[in-house]
Amino acid sequence: MKESWFKNWFNSPYYHQLYFHRDETEAAAFINKLIGYIKPPHGSRMLDVACGKGRHSMQLAANGFDVTGIDLSEDSIAEALLHENEKLHFYQHDMRLPFWINYFDVALNLFTSFGYFRTQREHDNAIRTIAQAIKPQGLFVMDYLNVHFAEDHLIHKSEKAIDEINFVITKWFDEDHFYKKIEVEDERMEEPLVYTEKVAKFSLGDFTDMFAYQGLQIKEVFGDYNFSNYDIQKSPRLIMIAEKIK
Repeated sequence: MKESWFKNWFNSPYYHQLYFHRDETEAAAFINKLIGYIKPPHGSRMLDVACGKGRHSMQLAANGFDVTGIDLSEDSIAEALLHENEKLHFYQHDMRLPFWINYFDVALNLFTSFGYFRTQREHDNAIRTIAQAIKPQGLFVMDYLNVHFAEDHLIHKSEKAIDEINFVITKWFDEDHFYKKIEVEDERMEEPLVYTEKVAKFSLGDFTDMFAYQGLQIKEVFGDYNFSNYDIQKSPRLIMIAEKIK
């Protein structure tokens, strides 16, 4: 069977080149604001699901928490492991498969690191993994795109040059998914490389149902990284804080 698009793309050096110029200051500010809001006790165990190279895990560990990051990408985890210490741990792991059980106080899935799988069962399995990993009364924080805002503000075509590599990005959507085609133009290659991202259009109602099925109840919903109220038309993000109730 053909490999899933994300397995090759997330392991590509071009993926890291395109996305890891993201604003570290903004990420740190969001983590600090989140910690200030949920107020987990010092030393709480945290699971960063789809942690990438670990930038959020590192920020959490710097705040005094015991953090474990998991990600499917071998290359990302190899880099994250360079920063491992007694309070910061990383494992290559597929979120669709069970991890540790009733171990973590808080689990996080940030910056739309979900919605990639082919079937609803796979998405449910990922939520199950997360729900099983946290203790009863533990918290799960998910940060996803707001479908309605994303539809209304889609930029269909753009180009970005980073370190002499040109990325041509085309976006579109259908009833169920958002798509992003990335053409990588590198002078060292005869032809451009082409990758296509595909992300499911999950609404707040969808997540409410998926979470409830795994014993998670949404307690708070925010619409941006400043924790503004969620507005279905105006909010760029869908940030949910759920509690494990069974």
